[in-house]
Amino acid sequence: MKDPVTAVTGITYDRESIEKWLKTAKDITCPVTKQVLPSGSDLTPNHTLRRLIQAWCTANAINGIDKVPTPKSPLSKIRLLKLIRELEVPGLYVNALNKMEVLAKDIERNKKSMEEAGVARAVILLLLRCYNESKTTGVEQALRILCLIWTPSREIKDLLNENQHFIDCLTWILGCDIENHVIIKTLAMQTLKQVIEAVNPRSLEKMKPEFVKEMLRVLKLKISKQAIKSALQILIQACLWGRNKSKIVQANTIFELIELELEKPEKNISELVFNLLAHLCSCAEGRAEFVRHAGSIAMVAKRILRVSPVTDDQAVCILSLISKNAATREILLEMLRVGAVTKLCMVIQADCPTYLKQKARGVLRLHTNLWSNSPCIAVYLLTRYQR
Repeated sequence: MKDPVTAVTGITYDRESIEKWLKTAKDITCPVTKQVLPSGSDLTPNHTLRRLIQAWCTANAINGIDKVPTPKSPLSKIRLLKLIRELEVPGLYVNALNKMEVLAKDIERNKKSMEEAGVARAVILLLLRCYNESKTTGVEQALRILCLIWTPSREIKDLLNENQHFIDCLTWILGCDIENHVIIKTLAMQTLKQVIEAVNPRSLEKMKPEFVKEMLRVLKLKISKQAIKSALQILIQACLWGRNKSKIVQANTIFELIELELEKPEKNISELVFNLLAHLCSCAEGRAEFVRHAGSIAMVAKRILRVSPVTDDQAVCILSLISKNAATREILLEMLRVGAVTKLCMVIQADCPTYLKQKARGVLRLHTNLWSNSPCIAVYLLTRYQR
């Protein structure tokens, strides 16, 4: 034992071991007595046993035994409640946030205590007050605390659904001209992604133009890789509800996505870009915007078989949507000229899943009369393609 604690049943355990038991066991019981432990029952430090352990370590130091350090005292709920009350006082809330941030960084020990005391709820309400009063002081610390201790509990979900202005609050933070803007906006994007995942999906149906505008600013300014990933994940989630696809397309998102992908970002960003493009190309407006970009088809063709199986799947899906629903002669010839048809032939012969080969074969069959005799396709690529 390093940090002996006594349960309400009188049995002493090592803190790390009993806390792991209480967190993972189906029934919250004392492992020795099998008695049910009351919800929220405290573990009392056994100082006498700890001193005996430390004395034994000291006496056996000559044998290579390291002394067990005195553990930190458990986080007091009274202390947390005092800090939460200070968040409501204009002259004290910044100092209280700084203290909470220090506690939040020791996440394994303090997360449960902070969650039970309602720290996340208090910080969300503080950010809403900052938004209503247009004050940015303390915003960075508040966002950092939320990112560290975030747990989408029932209480937090109910709070977010009751205060749907919190999404507007985070959008406002993204638009503020604020010191340390890269860090703050990255934290705001991370928090926004967590909020979007926790709220009632119907709250995304009426997405405001300012929201999409801020997501595109993050993509265009390339604030940070983490912020870009969060923005793409949020837009993918938003695509699933209401008329959001149309709103996202109208904000010139497809152009920005293609420009972002032309810079050859890292793999997981490319996968998100292609996922979002596939969603947007499933509507007529999206397909029209996609083919308007001079490099769109060439970019998709070039990335097939070069990034990951996930990207290949979405890329073939995009080409399928374009060839079935926006296939003018000019576009079909462009697919031939920039190598998209060649890549589809290569997908059929590569080590790809059967469903993906069938999808590629379906696109080729659809326009075989125009493409089959083209000098742009090497003969060996057609040898295994059954017309």
